[in-house]
Amino acid sequence: MSTSKDVYTFADLCDWSQSTRDLQPPAKLSVFGDPIAHSRSPQMHNPALLAAGIDAQYVRLHVQPDQLGDALQQLKEQNFTGTNLTIPHKAAAIEHMDDIDETARRIGAVNTVLVEDQKLIGFNSDAPGFARAIREEFSVDLRDLRILIIGAGGGAGRAVAVQAAMDRCERLVLANRTTDKAEALAAELSPFFKEDRVSGPMARLEAISLDEAALEAQMDNIDLIVNATSLGMKRGDPEALPSALIQPHHFIYDMVYSPARTHLIAQAENAGARAANGLSMLLHQGAISFEYWFNREAPLEAMRKGIQDSFLPS
Repeated sequence: MSTSKDVYTFADLCDWSQSTRDLQPPAKLSVFGDPIAHSRSPQMHNPALLAAGIDAQYVRLHVQPDQLGDALQQLKEQNFTGTNLTIPHKAAAIEHMDDIDETARRIGAVNTVLVEDQKLIGFNSDAPGFARAIREEFSVDLRDLRILIIGAGGGAGRAVAVQAAMDRCERLVLANRTTDKAEALAAELSPFFKEDRVSGPMARLEAISLDEAALEAQMDNIDLIVNATSLGMKRGDPEALPSALIQPHHFIYDMVYSPARTHLIAQAENAGARAANGLSMLLHQGAISFEYWFNREAPLEAMRKGIQDSFLPS
């Protein structure tokens, strides 16, 4: 395999055959973002392509917001299989799709694009990737859990809330600093919680503020706590959740994966609770993207090793 550049540009994409003339195997997959140099997706997908015997490689493309529509059209012109999308393109991409699956439509975000018969088909692998990650980490399905999502106003929090609702989880509590955003999402998801079930002591769907008293009132009736905020990525960040609220029966899933042992995970371990970081979600959403592109099972262990190796000192 000849090595690709760390980052290609929109100008490179418009002249792809020339820009990648020495690249073997050819680059048929990518990730669009602004910025994009930090993305670990190539380290995950290129080992998968090699393990699967697929003659293609995966590269980073720096695409600015005003270039997105043209860049997506270039995928057709340049014979791409597809692309992933990251910040800030996931929501904006919807209007450029020829077709979109139900999960992406409900979330309002596309992170995986398949090019098929000169059409752009949009998917969201973040949400089902979260479901698989929870199953891997805690050996339980979303449908059997009472779930609290911290930071449910949009982005990743919205994606996991939609997946939890679509899986008909036992209970869903949406906590957000801007309470009206959580309330709007709860109203949108309410049809998923109207079926008959044995009623418990708490409502099956609630939106609450992120203050300690409101959170404390929920803790006895929650199994899984998800941090969907960026709190924990930087030293000195405030706590995503007060330590005193974590109970030994809780599962804690911190969507932050760098550092690997976040402050929230340390808090959970100190409280005797089980905890995991977001690396498994990154892995499983990548595997689902692979399945959309190639209609075959992803070589998960090759992808896992690729991600793990990307964190090793170079």
